[in-house]
Amino acid sequence: IPVFILAGLLVHFVFLVSIFDIYFSSPLVHGMTPQQTPLPPPAKRLVLFVADGLRADSLYELSSNNTSQAPYLRGILENNGSWGISHTRVPTESRPGHVALIAGFYEDVSAVAKGWKENPVEFDSVFNESKYTWSWGSPDILPIKLFSFSYSICIVFAGATGDHVYTFCYTAESEDFGAEDATKLDTWVFDHVKSFFNSSRSNQTLFSALNEDKVVLFLHLLGIDTNGHAHRPNSREYKENIKKVDEGVKEIVSIIENFYGNDGKTAFILTSDHGMTDWGSHGAGHPSETLTPLIVWGAGVNYPQKVTSQFFEDNFLKEWKLEYLKRLDVNQADIAPLMASLIGVPFPLNSVGTLPLEYLNNSAHFKAESIFTNAVQILEQFKVKMNQKKETTLPFLFSPFRPLSDSEQINFLKKTRLYIQQQKYDEAVSLCKTLINLALEGLSYYHTYDRLFLGLSIAMSFVGWTTYVILVIIKTHTNLTKTVQTNNKKSTVLFYSFAFVGMVITFFLLIQTCPWTYYLYCLLPVPVWYAVVRELSVIQDLAANLLSLHISRSIGFLLVCTLGIEILVFSFFYRSTLTIGLLVFAVWPVITQLWVQAKTTALIWALLCALLAIFPLMPVVGREPNIPLVIAAGLLTLLISCFSLASLCKRENKSRNNEDMKVHFYQMLSIALSTYVVSSTHDSLKNKQGLPVLNQIISWMTLVSSSVLPLLGPTFLFQRLFSILLSMMSTYLLLSTGYEALFPLVLFGLMFVWIHMEQEALQHYGLSHKPKLAVFNFAYATDIIQFRQLHLDDVRRSFFFVFFIVTAFFGTGNIASVNSFDPASVYCFLTVFSPFTMGGLLLLKVVIPFVLVSCAFEAVQVTTQLSSKSLFFLVLVISDIMALHFFFLVKDYGSWLDIGTSISHYVLVMSLTIFMMLMNGLAQLLTTKRLELSRRTKHHTT
Repeated sequence: IPVFILAGLLVHFVFLVSIFDIYFSSPLVHGMTPQQTPLPPPAKRLVLFVADGLRADSLYELSSNNTSQAPYLRGILENNGSWGISHTRVPTESRPGHVALIAGFYEDVSAVAKGWKENPVEFDSVFNESKYTWSWGSPDILPIKLFSFSYSICIVFAGATGDHVYTFCYTAESEDFGAEDATKLDTWVFDHVKSFFNSSRSNQTLFSALNEDKVVLFLHLLGIDTNGHAHRPNSREYKENIKKVDEGVKEIVSIIENFYGNDGKTAFILTSDHGMTDWGSHGAGHPSETLTPLIVWGAGVNYPQKVTSQFFEDNFLKEWKLEYLKRLDVNQADIAPLMASLIGVPFPLNSVGTLPLEYLNNSAHFKAESIFTNAVQILEQFKVKMNQKKETTLPFLFSPFRPLSDSEQINFLKKTRLYIQQQKYDEAVSLCKTLINLALEGLSYYHTYDRLFLGLSIAMSFVGWTTYVILVIIKTHTNLTKTVQTNNKKSTVLFYSFAFVGMVITFFLLIQTCPWTYYLYCLLPVPVWYAVVRELSVIQDLAANLLSLHISRSIGFLLVCTLGIEILVFSFFYRSTLTIGLLVFAVWPVITQLWVQAKTTALIWALLCALLAIFPLMPVVGREPNIPLVIAAGLLTLLISCFSLASLCKRENKSRNNEDMKVHFYQMLSIALSTYVVSSTHDSLKNKQGLPVLNQIISWMTLVSSSVLPLLGPTFLFQRLFSILLSMMSTYLLLSTGYEALFPLVLFGLMFVWIHMEQEALQHYGLSHKPKLAVFNFAYATDIIQFRQLHLDDVRRSFFFVFFIVTAFFGTGNIASVNSFDPASVYCFLTVFSPFTMGGLLLLKVVIPFVLVSCAFEAVQVTTQLSSKSLFFLVLVISDIMALHFFFLVKDYGSWLDIGTSISHYVLVMSLTIFMMLMNGLAQLLTTKRLELSRRTKHHTT
């Protein structure tokens, strides 16, 4: 068994990481020649304002009295510059957004392993190509590695060379969601920029540097994002912050123009890295997160273009009263080429953005040369990618991207250059755009070149592994096969046959100099299928036994299993599917005639299933905070615990009873304190008084104590399970913002009844005697129970467990989506921005219902006389079949929401298998172990 578990962990780890090699390896390449527009640029310097978390509609819309939240910027887009919407991509987080803005490409998924804080690979950026860059803002944004040189106050973005990038940032403690006024973050930036320009007049070195060409000034404004998280985008605080930014931008523009004597050589860009949902989160692909504003004005930028009509699917123009001004939408990565073109620096080497020519106010010749430079820069990446793949593929197996063969590339470049020389600029621009599209297609083609080959290898491993686990279950936990003596001669021949296949695969990969991970993916099917073929006698026995059974019954069972697994898969996409499943569960006792022998239990089961079925139909948590519901859940838990306390008082063992009552009292006190802290913290933050220190201390102490208190409680089945609930609830309440606080109570109630229902099912099928649950003691269960063989109904038990696990995950929100969580959930613990601590607390919130289900399943397993090993194998098969579904559903095309969701689903199911191993161990610890509060010495008398 230890060998099997280790092998299982290794196989699932390979399955898990395989999608990042097959679907999401880094697309970046190195070794390209820098490309720069040969004509003089229109601007000497660029000022980039990034209003973090600013939604497009929040900036462009007018208030009820027809006035703008940002009158200065409204005036700019109406009279002085060009405007539109910048379409961001998932993940709509700060680092990927800033990478797209200044480097021109979308952060690859491999960066998630570093929390989008560090580079998976190095890359180029506009800041890197500039002569000097000065930046001001958040310590969470400026230090993210977009350059490679550090200087001045903060560690700088990593990727550049030299000492030309300078940053100034405030302390991390300033980013407090509970602060009285988050606009101070933006005020800090504006004040420091003003003092910077003032000080430059008395610093000749700085003054000279500021008057150089190719200068970038970057102002990162975090206040809007912070207020959005704390108060929501529709709040007065968020809108007031927009006004402050508008006033600050106006003042900074005036200072800069005056400093340079209004020389007309400064270009300005205002945009955002991402938007924000109505409930104050971001990370996924909702339009409120992906639609960000873009306003460009100054040197080299087009003036507003009036139009009589224009059409966009989002219908925002009429709401914003801007239907008469041409809206120029871009992809977020297109902004980097625009910045490079305006100040005349080389286009970022890894950029995949297309220069938005309509924003430029320059000659047709300049536009044609600029888009030609853009096309050559992307073509350079294509050529490097093609050569890399050509060098690692056998000549007779290499299949080139035919639309951009060597001759086609030369033809495109010659033809475009000829058009420019003949002043046929429109034709040149059209040809360049075609070349850009083909080069991007070619990049994708070579990037996914090995996908089919690797995907088939993993799929074969999946099928082989699942088949092997099924054979192990049948061989060791059922009576469907008889023991067959192993033929040593056949085994030796089989081993050498598979070893030869492995050597052929290794040789094939070796001569192509493939990455080491390819060896893992391609060789994994060999040992897996060797293990399957070794059990050929079991397969033959099983086939003979199945033929002797009723064919219709076997087919019916398989159809029900298939339908059940498909429902589980659908629930990852549509939460309402869980409601349908729970309603089917509600009538299960009627279908199986269990209600005849246990009418009251069956009725309670049906009611609780129906009650739990309501939660997946509710909105995702956090969108509408409801603190009174959290308080009500706390009071309800206290009321229920009073009844539990009364049952403890009736126990005969007074010595043990006193200790158990102390633990129970501590848990009730913890629930009461948690309820108070939630209410108190909410009021304090609402009044902008910050997070009270006492509340923060109580919250962290509750979190620590909740992991210990269950181990001090009684080990009788229901009392131990209730002790676990109370401990988990004290923490869960602190992490709740609305109706989800009631979820663990309803879930636990259903788990409580499930244990009873399984006893009735056990008796119904005559599998064993029905134990007395009231006096069932976890501590001695494993010592006295005689485990039985698996029955067909145990497959249904395992399916119930997996279904309840999925319900625990998705019952109150889609954890596959980053924006399903409300940051306010962690405000009882901390309000200062700390992504990993906040993420850990939100993960804990998801894990708590999981723990409750795992502990209930442990009780079901022990009371139905099944070994955890046999049930775990069944759960493993179900989850692996689900994982195989999601492996084929992973996509890297379509909307970025679809791509991100498909990754999340696969990772979740693969992690589920590994996670369930850990939860099984934790459930055993929580249910069977007991810590003594004190030791008493026994005195013997004679």
